[in-house]
Amino acid sequence: MSRIPVPAREAAPAASQPLLDAVEKQLGVVPNLFRLVALSPAALQGFLGLNGALHKALDVKTRERIAIAVAQVNGCDYCLSAHTYLGLHLAKIDDAEIALNRHGASSDPKANAAVAFARKIVESRGRATEADLQAVRAAGYKDAQIIEIIAVVAENIFTNMVNIVADTEIDFPVIRTHEAA
Repeated sequence: MSRIPVPAREAAPAASQPLLDAVEKQLGVVPNLFRLVALSPAALQGFLGLNGALHKALDVKTRERIAIAVAQVNGCDYCLSAHTYLGLHLAKIDDAEIALNRHGASSDPKANAAVAFARKIVESRGRATEADLQAVRAAGYKDAQIIEIIAVVAENIFTNMVNIVADTEIDFPVIRTHEAA
């Protein structure tokens, strides 16, 4: 049971209802994370705004790979479960790739640089070295895309922390960060 109760869809604040309608329209369901964040209409609006903007940035495979890596580093079972599901079904990433992503790597050389950089950002709390920046640039990422990688990391740290603090009930096929990839 969640330490911060996840409201039923209809019990969320009135100001969150149109935002949850948009989530349901896009995903077909309203996952527990969104209903939990909906307790604060301001937080939900900010999260959805960032999420929507980042959908126009990096491709879905890269975003999901980064989300998986960040969830693994932060020990967020909810986000690892959700993004493994999304990685498999939305981004069409296979199990072997997801296992690599959990370790901060990818079989795709360009994606490998992004995922490794994302993992480094989380582990070092943003203290990337010049060599880290050079590695991601050498893979073909421009500075604007490096900022987008950082933004995807930040978005996922937010959801990781919400779910870890709340101990949100996982409503996806469960994957545990402590279990082998």
